[in-house]
Amino acid sequence: MVNHFFKLKTYLSKMDVNDIQKLEERCVQFDPVALKLELEYKTADLQETSELLMENNEFMYYAGDRLVGYLGIGSFGGSTPELNGMVDPEFRNKGIFKALMRLATDECRKRGLGWILLLSDRASTSGQAFIKSIGSTFHHTEFEMHIHSMESEIQPTGILLRKATNFDANEVARQNSIYFNDSDEEHNWIMPETEEKRGMRIFIAEFEGNIVGKTHLQITGAEGSIFGLGILPEFRGLGLGRKLLTESIRQLYEMNASSIMLQVESENANALNLYKSCGFEETSVMDYYKLDL
Repeated sequence: MVNHFFKLKTYLSKMDVNDIQKLEERCVQFDPVALKLELEYKTADLQETSELLMENNEFMYYAGDRLVGYLGIGSFGGSTPELNGMVDPEFRNKGIFKALMRLATDECRKRGLGWILLLSDRASTSGQAFIKSIGSTFHHTEFEMHIHSMESEIQPTGILLRKATNFDANEVARQNSIYFNDSDEEHNWIMPETEEKRGMRIFIAEFEGNIVGKTHLQITGAEGSIFGLGILPEFRGLGLGRKLLTESIRQLYEMNASSIMLQVESENANALNLYKSCGFEETSVMDYYKLDL
C-alpha cells in the first residue's frame, strides 16, 4: 500500500527541487502552460535567512516517493506573497490542491496577512477554474515576453548600471513604491546583497550623474530575466526607458544569456510598446487573482 503524506518546509533542498522539476515536466507535458515557480531564486541561500526559518513556504504532497502536488509561497522581490503550484495529472480531482491551498492560506493568516495573490496561466482551464471557485477576484494580468537576439550590435547608451548594495535598500524601496504601488516600509525593504545571493542582481541606473531608475537582472541556466525595471517620473519622456532596457540586455548578454525574458502588466501600454519595439515577443499570459484572508 502506497503511503500518502504532506511535507512542509521553510526552504527547498536540492532533492526537493529535483522532485518539483520532475512534477513540472509531467504537468507541462500534459497541459502546456507557464508556471512561475522561481525555484532557483527561492533556493539560493534561503536557509541563511533566519527570519524564514520560522515560516513554512513550501507545501508538498507525496504518494510514496513520488511528488504529486506542490504549492509554494514566494514574494519574488515584492511585499505581497504570490502562490503558484500544480498537481500531477494522474492525481487531479482528488482534493490534493485544495488541501495544499488550505495549509498555505493558514500559514499566511498566521503571518497577519490580509490578502495574497494567486497565479494562473490564462491557458490553464483547471487553474483558472480552481482560483475562481474559492472566491478570488481578478487583480491584474502580466505578459511574459522573450527575445533571443538583438537585430544589431548594442550601441553605448550613456546609462551607467551601478550594482546596488544594502546601503541602496531605501532607494530600491522608494522606487518600487513609485512603479508598483509597493509598500516602502522598512520591514519590506529588499536587501540587494541578500538578493544577489539568491541570484537576483539589482542595479541602480544613473545618467549624467543623476539616479534615474533601476533594474533587477537574473540568470537561470542560459536564460536571462529582467524584473523591476523603471524610470523615475521626473526623467521620463527623454528616451531613458529604452536606454535602460538596452543596458539591461547588454548586461545579461555579457553574463552569457542566450535568451532574455521579462514580464509586463497588460495595462502598461507604454512599457509593452517599448518591449515590442526592441524585439520582445509575447510567449504567455499570466493572470493574478486577489484572495482576501
